[in-house]
Amino acid sequence: MNKKAENIIVGISIGDLNGIGSEVILKTFEDSRMLEMCTPVIFANAKILSFVKKSFTSTVQFHGVDKLDQVLPGKLNVFNLWKEGVDINLGKNDEKIGEYAVKSFVAATKALKDGEIDVLVTAPINKYNIQSEGFKFPGHTDYLDQELEGNALMMMVQDNLRVGLLTDHVPLSEVSSHLTEELITRKIETVRKSLIQDFSIVRPKIAVLGLNPHAGDGGVIGKEDDLILRPTLKKIFDAGTMVFGPFPADGFFGSSQYEKYDAIVATYHDQGLIPFKTLSFGKGVNYTAGLDKIRTSPDHGTAYDIAGKDMADFNSFKEAIYLAIDIFNSRNQYEEISQKPLKIKEKQL
Repeated sequence: MNKKAENIIVGISIGDLNGIGSEVILKTFEDSRMLEMCTPVIFANAKILSFVKKSFTSTVQFHGVDKLDQVLPGKLNVFNLWKEGVDINLGKNDEKIGEYAVKSFVAATKALKDGEIDVLVTAPINKYNIQSEGFKFPGHTDYLDQELEGNALMMMVQDNLRVGLLTDHVPLSEVSSHLTEELITRKIETVRKSLIQDFSIVRPKIAVLGLNPHAGDGGVIGKEDDLILRPTLKKIFDAGTMVFGPFPADGFFGSSQYEKYDAIVATYHDQGLIPFKTLSFGKGVNYTAGLDKIRTSPDHGTAYDIAGKDMADFNSFKEAIYLAIDIFNSRNQYEEISQKPLKIKEKQL
């Protein structure tokens, strides 16, 4: 069932409290029109946000709640996940702060699973200070992949530019060993399905970048492109998916070839994210495609160097909220369209 815009509940995990996460969240909701698009719920503590608010000029007001069924549309809701005070030192790495980042994220993920929120937007974390006996994940995506249904795929989005990854947080020396026919096939299918149900693209065209310089140059500069990527992509294409490549990565973005495709799939992290962040002008969004629930985040980190200095740009975080809402609506529309043929058939019987 479609929800009215203001009734789409956007859960927000607070991220690293010593970073810029709280600042970009509050700056985003300085614009009261945002509350006409969704009902935000920050998983944190209202007193902490009041403290952060003092570090820059802000007029934003909170509505503190102790239970999620107390959340109100038209308000910036703060779910008081803990009561105790927290020692915040903006710009400092702190393991204790990492514990609160995990607490917020885990609680928000549970609320997402339980249907208490509709989408999740995560503020940046520090991948080092979140590690503990109870949380041994490199980041958000890996935990979500475990907790939710489906197969997670990191996709960077800015308007019509979408960049997915075959491998994400993998050391460069290990990338080639991860590129198997099974992985490539699964990831391309995840991208295809996401383009259809999440972005309403009926017949998506997908480009894949080669692993080696010049996509191996016929085997002269590495053999992975000819032995693994090319034959696997041909099988996928022959099965009906509009996938093309592998393309030499160096000229692909500079020549604007990327504009001809609905998504570009890079073989490793920096191959995709360096051109993406160059082209997205600080408005990029990290979307976890392939799961049964929707999660987005800004494409930047904790930025300790500017935390508390009223310098943080909130555009990427705002875009993350926009995208989460757009995908939520696209999925609802896709489900309705998918169910219509079944209803017609039932009436004819």
